[in-house]
Amino acid sequence: MKRVRIGSLEVSALCLGTLPFGKYVDDETSFAILDRYVEAGGTFLDTANNYVFWDGGTGDESEETVGRWLAARGNRDELVVATKMGARPRTRGAGLEDAEGLAGKTVRAAAEASLKRLGTDRIDLYYSHIEDRSVALEDTLGGFAALVEAGSVREIGASNHATWRLDRARAVSRANGWPLYTAVQQRYSYLLPRPGVQLPESGHVHMTEELFDYARAEGDIALVAYSALLSGAYRDKPLGEAYDHPGTDRRLAVLREVSAELGATVNQVVLAWLLRKGIVPLVGASSVAQLEESLGGIELELDDEHVVRLDSAA
Repeated sequence: MKRVRIGSLEVSALCLGTLPFGKYVDDETSFAILDRYVEAGGTFLDTANNYVFWDGGTGDESEETVGRWLAARGNRDELVVATKMGARPRTRGAGLEDAEGLAGKTVRAAAEASLKRLGTDRIDLYYSHIEDRSVALEDTLGGFAALVEAGSVREIGASNHATWRLDRARAVSRANGWPLYTAVQQRYSYLLPRPGVQLPESGHVHMTEELFDYARAEGDIALVAYSALLSGAYRDKPLGEAYDHPGTDRRLAVLREVSAELGATVNQVVLAWLLRKGIVPLVGASSVAQLEESLGGIELELDDEHVVRLDSAA
């Protein structure tokens, strides 16, 4: 599988999201998906300390499942494991209004808990999962820096952050000689919601042209896209009100034309398009068959004419 870089890390071009593991997907199926991903050359696993609290989960399930698989396979050194903190409710049954937040002491405590659930001595890429404007950036980033200095975290990233906050955070880190955020994980796919619309998933923050411009200018920020396949909406699930606009129909028409020409699925063309944009797609899977489709998208080659047609449909 193709490789890309995130700071000091080399990762596979397809990131496997493990959100459903341990809650919606049992160990046998989760292990089979993980085994096939690694067999195909995948190295980049993504989890968080709060999946899936919004549906009765504790927040432990995904990390613990990944930890059991790592222990069973004995392959920790072959993988890049990313997890996130900050958006775990402090009280079971609460929502993001009760999130643990990004105080430095919370960053350190959350890392310790994630390391235990994952059964490892290090987190390769550690994200702040949400913004916390009630805490000084110096406090948050000092907490992350302490983890890197201790060797329990290798690289740090931000998820669901405004671009100006990302820039300010990196400036604070530079001023203090601390590690910089080297990855940004936001929502992104080929179909775009109406500008300014509130997504039904209240915690989701969409990639913007400003973020793309900023990442190009900085030159050392990797972009990772979650909801890359819109949770099955390209296949058979409703897109939702946020995508109910004329641009969706136009882009879907071109997407289907290109997929037919290439003998590929629509999902595969979306993943190939994201890679051509220099974005690492993060995809989940609840079966090996779903993963196989995504693996096909990573190997699919779009030529320049395909990309121009896809980009110009708006």
